[in-house]
Amino acid sequence: MITDSRWYWAAGLVALLLMVYLLQPILPPFLIGILLAYLGDPAVGRLERRGVPRMAGVVLVFAAVTSVFAMLLLILIPLLMNEIGILRDRIPSMVTWFNQTALPWFQSRLNVDVSSFRLESVTETIRENLAKTGGVVGAILQQATRSTMALLTWLVNLAMIPVVAFYLMRDWKDIMQRIRGLLPRQHEELAIGLVRDCDEVLSSFIRGQLLVMLCLGVIYSVGLWFVGLELALLIGMIAGLASIVPYLGFVVGVGAALIAAIFQFGDVFYLVAVVVVFGIGQVIESTVLVPLLVGDRIGLHPVAVIFAVLAGGQLFGFVGVLLALPVAAVLMVLVRYMLHRYKESEIYRERQAGKSDDAEMQAVLDLETPAP
Repeated sequence: MITDSRWYWAAGLVALLLMVYLLQPILPPFLIGILLAYLGDPAVGRLERRGVPRMAGVVLVFAAVTSVFAMLLLILIPLLMNEIGILRDRIPSMVTWFNQTALPWFQSRLNVDVSSFRLESVTETIRENLAKTGGVVGAILQQATRSTMALLTWLVNLAMIPVVAFYLMRDWKDIMQRIRGLLPRQHEELAIGLVRDCDEVLSSFIRGQLLVMLCLGVIYSVGLWFVGLELALLIGMIAGLASIVPYLGFVVGVGAALIAAIFQFGDVFYLVAVVVVFGIGQVIESTVLVPLLVGDRIGLHPVAVIFAVLAGGQLFGFVGVLLALPVAAVLMVLVRYMLHRYKESEIYRERQAGKSDDAEMQAVLDLETPAP
């Protein structure tokens, strides 16, 4: 019977993977909606415990998140478009400096041929790609004239995200209870424990690390703005997003900000100011943000995050990227569980017993051996 049930689980897993592969085009809005409902459920639960009806709590949380998101878009998009335009205009001078100053310095110090590293051929391509980012509305209208059906599909998928998130957030507690009711009675306690561990790993990363990334993006952007850097918001946001891997945001942000400061100011004072801004950000992250938002919970290892995202994208495209972190969390919890079971198994205990017997035998031999 156990063997048969294992075959059923294996067949169900294969069917699930096949379904994900076949339904890739329609899954993104549902997956994003599930993610938003997962992130919003704790806030709804807190309101519910304070006597607010769940429906009213969902409406309040949904309205607050939507308002904040809309305000951020209205404020940030024009600023980012302006800074992208500044970067596009600076690229020729950056490439000229790279070809005429940086490459000769490397060639004289390292005595290597650097002719293949010249960037004249890619300058215009980079400028054209950056120029396209400023014409998003025009690109959408152009696409609408070419393929109305594709535009309608894109708009429907975009509109489905808040709808799916709202209804899942409203019914989240009932859905979890129904799923729990379907668990085999003899394995219910084990399954609940594993799911709780998965939730702890995911929440420590998603609800914790993503908030850390957002706060670091704000800190870096504001700090660089006080320094006077024209690309402060663009570099700060990129550094915040790169902070999904610890210290990567610091390295990327410092490098980009130093290069921008060299071309804008050319003064050592501003270079030191840039380093100070990112140093303060690192101190705030380690002493305030991580203890407050993440705590002592053990989340996903940075290498596991990178591998999961790349592997998911390679296997299932954008859907795989969305599923990468939940699947990685589940696999990590299962590996921990299997290691725990192994250490409690007879195989592991026999090995420990064998070591203790060898130690006791060696102690007896040492006592029986006469001293010289």
